[in-house]
Amino acid sequence: MNSSYTLTDTHTHIYYNIGTNTLEDQINRCLDQNIKRLFLPNVDSESVSAVLSTSKSYPEICFPMLGLHPCSVKENYLEELALIEKAIHAHKIYAIGEIGLDLYWDKSTLAIQQDAFRTQIKWAKALGLPIDIHCREAFDETFEILEELHDDKLYGIFHCFTGNLEQAKRAINLGFKLGIGGVVTFKKAGLDTVVKELDLKDIVLETDAPYLAPSPFRGKENESSYLHYIAEKVADLHEISIEKLAAITTENSRVVFGI
Repeated sequence: MNSSYTLTDTHTHIYYNIGTNTLEDQINRCLDQNIKRLFLPNVDSESVSAVLSTSKSYPEICFPMLGLHPCSVKENYLEELALIEKAIHAHKIYAIGEIGLDLYWDKSTLAIQQDAFRTQIKWAKALGLPIDIHCREAFDETFEILEELHDDKLYGIFHCFTGNLEQAKRAINLGFKLGIGGVVTFKKAGLDTVVKELDLKDIVLETDAPYLAPSPFRGKENESSYLHYIAEKVADLHEISIEKLAAITTENSRVVFGI
């Protein structure tokens, strides 16, 4: 392993494999690829323990985030929020996430998604933590809330950013880094042309494993060790070495998460 650089996966659900040999194998493959920092977002109250247990098992590598995913915002969302808020105050975490809005799967829950999003943004501000935003087919609605609550305490990452250059600049101007994942390697997605125009100080890298595997694994199960394919693509777009890209994006992740 070349230990001269460190890549950071700012968003992975690697904890789905807790209690299996798969988790250990995936961690080892990450280390083989210089991916030495993994940030883990939960999605609901049931996934809190898996995130925390995985982080406890690999404390030098895995760092927990906690929040209520917009697709988990259902009729019982206030009870879910209460359980997650209790866990947040009982454990050391590095962000509130993943939180946000998703109008791809269910538009009928928009009002309660918005309420949950606002609530969790307020938690983050009170705790001095970043937020990790899930935004799918909801850019306008997401920006509306971020602009409403915007101040110097609101910052974080637009996870799995797939928007256009105008949306990218809007997010950056609000104090957010853009999480660039496997979609940047997809030939017809168009994200590569956006990323090429961005200043590298404004992006971080992620996999969103087990989802959105990069080429050449598109359509298959993703894992955090595949981050190096994403890093290589972004490095090529900016015509720099992967070592330099790793240094910049890992430093950006330190600025966001404080570690």
